[in-house]
Amino acid sequence: MKISDLLKMGLKSLFRRKTRTILTTLGVVIGSLCIIITISIGNGVNDNFKQLVMTQGGLTTINVNSYADVFDEDGNWVNSKEQTLDDNLVDQIDTIKHVRAVSPVIQTSGMLYSGKYMTWINICAMKSDTFDDFDFPALQYGAFPTEEDNTPIVFGAQSIYQFYDSSYRKQVTIDIQKQRVELKFQQYMPSPDKKKKEFSLPLKNIAMMEQSNTEYDGSAYVDMDYFKKIYEKYCNTLSLQDRKQAIKVLQNYSTIKLNVDNINNVEEVQNKIEDMGFQSYSMIQYLLPLKKASENIQLILLVMGIIVMFASAISIANTMVMSIYERTKEIGVMKVLGCTISDIRKLFLFEAAIIGLLGGVIGIIFGYVASFLINRYGAPIFSTLMSGNFTGDMTSTKFSIIPYYLPLMSLGISICVGLVSGYFPARRATKIKAIEAMKTEG
Repeated sequence: MKISDLLKMGLKSLFRRKTRTILTTLGVVIGSLCIIITISIGNGVNDNFKQLVMTQGGLTTINVNSYADVFDEDGNWVNSKEQTLDDNLVDQIDTIKHVRAVSPVIQTSGMLYSGKYMTWINICAMKSDTFDDFDFPALQYGAFPTEEDNTPIVFGAQSIYQFYDSSYRKQVTIDIQKQRVELKFQQYMPSPDKKKKEFSLPLKNIAMMEQSNTEYDGSAYVDMDYFKKIYEKYCNTLSLQDRKQAIKVLQNYSTIKLNVDNINNVEEVQNKIEDMGFQSYSMIQYLLPLKKASENIQLILLVMGIIVMFASAISIANTMVMSIYERTKEIGVMKVLGCTISDIRKLFLFEAAIIGLLGGVIGIIFGYVASFLINRYGAPIFSTLMSGNFTGDMTSTKFSIIPYYLPLMSLGISICVGLVSGYFPARRATKIKAIEAMKTEG
């Protein structure tokens, strides 16, 4: 039998029984859809994990903030409390097992001046010997602070905004590498004592990090010891009352940042910090609810997909068996005309594969539509499943991402289900004797 004859006879048989073919194909469509959605949700959540980790500092990073949110056992916010973060606490945390690096953090703001133009800058002071442990981005130019020279100020790729004049009427772009720029702190007014000059630090030793789309892009980083040195000079230009307030920045840190040696030890370290009476947070505790919700949805859809695919296989087998009974005389005629057993087997396997193919193709189309709807309207569903444990903005989150291989894999599974389901009916068709088939009515 020619391939063209095989295609013509198979398609003619399927379209002759349209209702049965459509209902059988529908089962394959649902099964294929479940497979696509299951894997795409897992892929989407994993991709979202990577993006959140990049922007928030990594899954092995723990932050202890001066103001901490307190949650109950159900993950509901209770209140906020102030925490005193000092060198004593830094030393205690450094002794905790699995802590690879720890650094106090001072965050403040400053002004950069270039002639009559100025701009704000966010300043973050840390122990520079921990920069490697916290995976700081590579540098475009300049050098990181070292033990021999701790004076470099390292700017994030997006930490410097456009400079503007005092009237806000004109904005200009200043190249801090080539043009003269000075750093000033302006939280307090200088002392009226004329002998004290306003603090101003010319930026001579600077570096610029490459853009990384992480938290490091938005701040300028300074070695802690060097920052304390220049900030004390600034404090000395203030009145006695303001100096007492300003110097507190150096005594109580805004954050203590630590890095754990392994992701599996993050929870253990956080528990030890809690035993010390301090609240901490890490990306793990916010991402795990999202991952758990994703796994629950994936499990439900996977089980549903398996059940539907199994039901589809039975439906295809039933359709083919019914087709054999209805076409017994046709099979007999085919044998009389010289069709081989292999030809008859191929015909019925082809019909079963076509059902799987049609169901797979339609399932893929519906899968892309469902993925679009999940990404657009899925945030409330995921928020409910996570019981409010994830506090980030989920409106722009992609919960479903269909990789290039998934449609092909789904299509392959659908066709295989059709072939496997049609094998035994096809085998049954080949065993029908031509003489008995010719005697069949219809």
